Amino acid sequence: MTQPPEPRLTSLSHGGGCGCKIAPAVLQDILRAAPALPVPPELLVGTETSDDAAVYRLSDTQALVATTDFFMPIVDDPVDFGRIAATNAISDVYAMGGRPILALALVGMPVKQLSPQTIGRILEGGAEACRAAGIPIAGGHTIDSVEPIYGLVAIGLVDPRQLKRNSGARPGDVLILGKPLGVGVYSAALKKAALTAADYATLVATTTRLNLPGPDLAAMETVHAMTDVTGFGLAGHGLEMARGSGVDVVIDLQSLPLLPQARALAEAGCITGASARNWQSYGADVDMAEDVSMVFQALATDPQTSGGLLVACAPEAAQAVLAVFQRHGHGEACVIGHVENAKAQPKLRLR
Repeated sequence: MTQPPEPRLTSLSHGGGCGCKIAPAVLQDILRAAPALPVPPELLVGTETSDDAAVYRLSDTQALVATTDFFMPIVDDPVDFGRIAATNAISDVYAMGGRPILALALVGMPVKQLSPQTIGRILEGGAEACRAAGIPIAGGHTIDSVEPIYGLVAIGLVDPRQLKRNSGARPGDVLILGKPLGVGVYSAALKKAALTAADYATLVATTTRLNLPGPDLAAMETVHAMTDVTGFGLAGHGLEMARGSGVDVVIDLQSLPLLPQARALAEAGCITGASARNWQSYGADVDMAEDVSMVFQALATDPQTSGGLLVACAPEAAQAVLAVFQRHGHGEACVIGHVENAKAQPKLRLR
């Protein structure tokens, strides 16, 4: 008997990639209700600044970086899904300035709907990304779930003296973004069968490009803060940097690097529901110029899966920072704004 064709991966999930994240406002409510636990002095970074990973001091020269990330399919090709999810999970180690050393796989699959071969190809894609990062997948955990889920626990090491948080931005700093925006827009277009083969290749290329500049940037004293842009969009992660640093973060929307068709697709209505949820969660704390179009608002809040590094650095270091990005194959990196003294409560300002 002929087996029926397997369903598309994206058809099995209610949302894809980092667009699956719980909305920022809802997440804050959940975390606010969580009980406070003792914090040992060795814990250098915990939950207090919404940073990318936890960091635990082992010695004066070495600290452990620990993070996890997993989500449902953003694409239908199982190998590409695995590569994207693994690249995204490892990114949080790079965003703290760390170097990854190993990973554990997190696997939840609807085993009655997906064949062992398809699930194996997802794991193959994850292993491919880890090989590119130079780390092993040293174990993991699997469950039978209603929707396909894949990701990693990623572990790295960093010199505590070079650790970069999202809370160190200083007035006068310039802001540099390492990857173009529009991943959520492209994924929405893919679900609507409105993404060309060339644009799909661009989507996969950007989401599987490791944020390798992270450790080199962390070694620069003139780099003051760093984070990666993921599910809360550029605006959400920029606002976290503003709040954590006690500054105003000012972004020039016309300077944003965009995937080639991101603006056109957004204008055609290819916008994710997560973009609207993001704005509902934090829009009241964003000072947006009156002439900003709804399209640029959507691009600023667009959930990025495996997005780029957002760096705050001294203005005299901007060219050196851009050179680090270029050396690691991030040619689209560019200056997108600056940091100012907070006029009242720290805000994100979109211009």
